[in-house]
Amino acid sequence: MRTYIIKRLLLLIPTLIIVTMLIFLLIRLVPGDIIDAMVAAERTQDPMSPAQIREFREAMEKRLGLDVPIYHQYARWIGVVPQPDGNYGGIFQGTLGVSWQKRVSVVELISIKWPVTLQLGLMGIIVSQLIALPIGIYSAMRQDKWGDYVGRSIAILGISLPGFWVATMVIVYPSIWWNYMPPIMLIRFTDDPIGNLKMFIVPAIVLGMGMSGISMRMTRTMMLEVLRQDYIRTAWAKGLKERVVVLRHALKNALIPVITIIGLQVPLLVGGTVIIEQIFALPGMGRLIVGATFQRDYPLVSGTMLYFSFGLVLINLMVDLTYGYLDPRVHYK
Repeated sequence: MRTYIIKRLLLLIPTLIIVTMLIFLLIRLVPGDIIDAMVAAERTQDPMSPAQIREFREAMEKRLGLDVPIYHQYARWIGVVPQPDGNYGGIFQGTLGVSWQKRVSVVELISIKWPVTLQLGLMGIIVSQLIALPIGIYSAMRQDKWGDYVGRSIAILGISLPGFWVATMVIVYPSIWWNYMPPIMLIRFTDDPIGNLKMFIVPAIVLGMGMSGISMRMTRTMMLEVLRQDYIRTAWAKGLKERVVVLRHALKNALIPVITIIGLQVPLLVGGTVIIEQIFALPGMGRLIVGATFQRDYPLVSGTMLYFSFGLVLINLMVDLTYGYLDPRVHYK
């Protein structure tokens, strides 16, 4: 186990290097740049001649470090060559650069925003499994009966309904019928735990509903397969109660593919939080990266995406290690 973990951690190094290159290049393929936005803002306040625009652009390119080749910009971002101000700062220094618009370290901005996204994501996963596991197990135990049909219908409904549409309906209709609107000012958990949970529970339910459908179907399928195994028949023959057979003998083995599904849903969860945070006005990483993309704030977009990528790689490692706990037959070398 220890050797396997060390190998996987060492594999992070080339993986993250490739990720940094892709992130750095892809954001620069988006049409337009931050200087175009600055020029437009300046021209609205004070008309500029073509010569003044050219001088302004050259000055801003030098200040932001865009006056050098792209490979030199990449070397500055990872921190192997100095920034335009002569100081070193980048991935190797742990700063991930400085936001061009906010003039603040990217790490500092992420440290402020990531708890919101983390809480929303964790609550969404918990809600999805609280929905998926009981319904999936019950549906498998009552195969081809009305409970099974209801469970499968709920799963299909969860997969089919778009999260942004559900979130919009959750905001629009309660405001029309009951004059209720979710809080728009962030309530920190440390300040008011109950108020914080009230603020996050509705977005988490909307996010979890979309994730629960696939997990529900997988739980049902795997439970049906496990329940047909010989050791389950032996457990029934010994006269064990249904609850003991399901929870102690069947569920643990059926959960391995479900854990895999949860790991595969994490990247989709990131995209889902972006939409949910926008709709419910939650100041998390999703809103941060959307605003940075519109503003062409390259350091902020690149740093945020690198942060997400590193988290996804670690989550996949945790998913792999969970297999060994759920199934003793799984060995790591």
